[in-house]
Parts: sequence; structure tokens; C-alpha cells
Amino acid sequence: MRRTARENLEGEGDRPSLSKKAQRSQEPAPIKIRRAAMDSLARREHSYAELARKLLTKFADNPDVDRESIDEQLSRLRDQGLQSDTRFAEAYVRYRKTRGFSYLHIRADLLGRGVSEALIEAYLFEDDEDWLAMAESLVEKRLRSDDDRRFGGKAHLKLTRFLESRGFTQATIRRVLDAKFLR
Repeated sequence: MRRTARENLEGEGDRPSLSKKAQRSQEPAPIKIRRAAMDSLARREHSYAELARKLLTKFADNPDVDRESIDEQLSRLRDQGLQSDTRFAEAYVRYRKTRGFSYLHIRADLLGRGVSEALIEAYLFEDDEDWLAMAESLVEKRLRSDDDRRFGGKAHLKLTRFLESRGFTQATIRRVLDAKFLR
């Protein structure tokens, strides 16, 4: 016997339906961890250590989730090629260079995000020719024509501190500023 739409609706009142949020709260811990990791990776690349820290923080109140279960899921993602420290390091170096940051700053950031020394050395070079051009460009933007052009003056010291904060080496800073300031 065929039921009408009204009968179908009336019959469903007897069965409670779960919202998506309620359905997710009933998922096993490994699925929750994988879903959270995939959500983060969908937004941007993450290093293994960075993603593990993020997941540990997210699931700190969940007694079913521990470091071992997070490592297990992240290892699966890494094996499937969905998480890669190599891809992360390459993308991070490229992005930070476009934002005007240099070797020392990018290196410290990558070390803080748990990227290995070997990967950093593969994608970040201290003797990269781009550093000098980047420093010159940043100095040109910040240096006004009416600034005091004395070596050791206020403008010189300000630019030195700025370039240091961006991670430029002392040799690069000296080379760029020597051309702009009178001794």
C-alpha cells in the first residue's frame, strides 16, 4: 500500500532524527581527528608538527583522543599524500618571500613550525640573489627624499631595525644601506 506525503510526515514524528552536529558528535574519535585534520588542510598546507599541535588543542577536552591516535591519523594522511612537510616548506618559503621576509625570519618560522633542518635547507638559501633586491625595494618604499641621509642618523637606524625584523642578514643590510646613506 502506498503512503501519501502527509502520512509519511506524520509517521516520521515517531522516529527522532539527528542533526548533522549530533551525528558528528557520535562519530568515533579517529574519524573526528581525520575530519578536523582534513578541514585544516583544505584551508592551507600545514606541517606535521603544526597540525598535531592544532589537533591536540582542539581535542584537549576529549578523553578518547590522545597524541598516539592523532599521530596515527596524521601518518595515514601523510602516506596518502594529503599532508606533506615538503609541500608546506616550499609553499611557506614562496609566500613569505612575496611578503618581504628574508632568510633569518623565514628560517625561524619554519623551525618553530616543526620543519626539519634538511627541508629548510632544500628550499631556503642564505645566498639567494633575491634577498638583496628585496631589501633594496623595501628601503626605497620606506625612504623619503627629505629624510636625513647621514650614516647612523634616525632614518638609518630605523631602516636597520626594520630590515633586521624582516630577517635580512647584517651583510645584506649593510650593503643596501651603505649605498643610500653618507658616511
